Amino acid sequence: MKNLNKQFVFSLLALVFTATALNAQMSAGQIDSLVLKAMKTVDHTVGFSIGIVKNGIILHAKGYGLTSIKTNENVTANTPFGIASNSKAFTSAALSILVDQGKLKWDDKVIDYIPEFKMYNDYVTNHFNIQDLLTHRSGLGLGVGDLMIFPNDSNFTIGDVLKSFQYFKPTTPFRTKFDYDNLLYLVAGELTARVSKQSWESFIDENIIETLGMKNSSASLSNMADATTIAIPHGFIENKLMPLETKKGNTNMNGAAGGIWSSATDICKWMLAQLNKGKYGTDLNTILFSEQQQQEMWRMHTPMNRKSDPHSPFKSHFYGYGLGWFVSDFNGYLKIEHTGLIAGMASEVILIPELELGIVLLNNSEKSGMLNGLISYALLDEFLNLNTGINWIEMASGMQQQRGNMVDAETETVWQQINSNKNIACNKKNYIGVYEDNWFGKVEIFDNKGDLWFKSYKSPRLNGKMSFYKDHTFAIKWEYQDMNADAFAIFSLDKYGKAQNIKMKGISRFIDFSFDFQDLNLNRIVNN
Repeated sequence: MKNLNKQFVFSLLALVFTATALNAQMSAGQIDSLVLKAMKTVDHTVGFSIGIVKNGIILHAKGYGLTSIKTNENVTANTPFGIASNSKAFTSAALSILVDQGKLKWDDKVIDYIPEFKMYNDYVTNHFNIQDLLTHRSGLGLGVGDLMIFPNDSNFTIGDVLKSFQYFKPTTPFRTKFDYDNLLYLVAGELTARVSKQSWESFIDENIIETLGMKNSSASLSNMADATTIAIPHGFIENKLMPLETKKGNTNMNGAAGGIWSSATDICKWMLAQLNKGKYGTDLNTILFSEQQQQEMWRMHTPMNRKSDPHSPFKSHFYGYGLGWFVSDFNGYLKIEHTGLIAGMASEVILIPELELGIVLLNNSEKSGMLNGLISYALLDEFLNLNTGINWIEMASGMQQQRGNMVDAETETVWQQINSNKNIACNKKNYIGVYEDNWFGKVEIFDNKGDLWFKSYKSPRLNGKMSFYKDHTFAIKWEYQDMNADAFAIFSLDKYGKAQNIKMKGISRFIDFSFDFQDLNLNRIVNN
């Protein structure tokens, strides 16, 4: 009898908690207060936009701050931001639409549609299926080959991407471990194009963006109806907050990994379609993609290691990747989410399907990336009635100071040593020449008014002065300074002292993983 009573009490408490959580809701004023406080607390915040959907309606959509510190134009709920990797869910949805149309199956082999696709061995090439393109389990390392798309105005083509995978060395066995990959999403975009007989951009615009009435969105910045309204990305150039040059990107690539621009209001429409299991419209009688495909996109395909912490306020036990989405449990609820980051731009989308809750956060400043995470935790704390007692916004100052000090200490030490070595003589002629990597192509080390310079043939913004560091290692300060991507070039010399090979790595250990200098193996092909 005691056990029955205890069970009854637990059931009652569960019902009460569920009802409370379902009804938990913040007013517009409370959301405004939270956002404004966060923007004031997090340094270098320029502009921000937020959208919240709840119970089938747009609860809140609003912009804050500026699109640019030069123009002082205000951000609105309709201001387009680069959503970066949140584009991946659109790519998965595009393929889901094609599956629903019977034009492909998830377990179809990629080479059946793209015969020239070639991985690092024949077995993987012959067994690589469409879902493998979307699940980050290829066996290749984190961000491998991303230098073909970072910076985003390179001269690489989708053909270069398709040929590149055979040259990369796997770090884990096929389908055994999660390692985030952008290039395979470009292959997914190319597959979408070949099956649909139109570009990935056109397919996304026509079948998703226009279909859902996302009027201030586009799969490509080049195709934006009015590019003058966009939020301008901001970064730090010589420790000064600056608007960054907005490039329209490489037209020889697709944007399947991160090319979409959208607004808070428009992403709300996208989230509603997701939460409505692919249905949209006033009466929800029209289907974007089937419920079956939605379940496939939200199913965990690639588990990721996450230790269960009994003291965590989120009570998360599992974490993994679906198709274009991260999947986890969050205080007893399913959590579907993704983040996105490009130079000077950050986005976050969170869905709690059981509560019919969706949150989108967009900002346009490189060093305020934590803003999205802190606001999202604060919102989830309130909407899920977690009562964690944590002041998420006050955490920002300490986090900023800690990270800033670590980055500054590391990079400053390197440049201090370089400055102290500036009078050390080295035979520059031994390094001058043309070098080539199998996937990245040619680079040139040349004399520029007495200084050594590095120039990439296919990625023109990776061009910069080389300064002696130690031994046969030089530090490169790129003319491109958007993402703290300065790098070391480590030369190997022959017995005559002439450089024959270059290996590279980022100077800062906080460098974005997409600057995968460590994957380069540059061999001399032309002697001076």
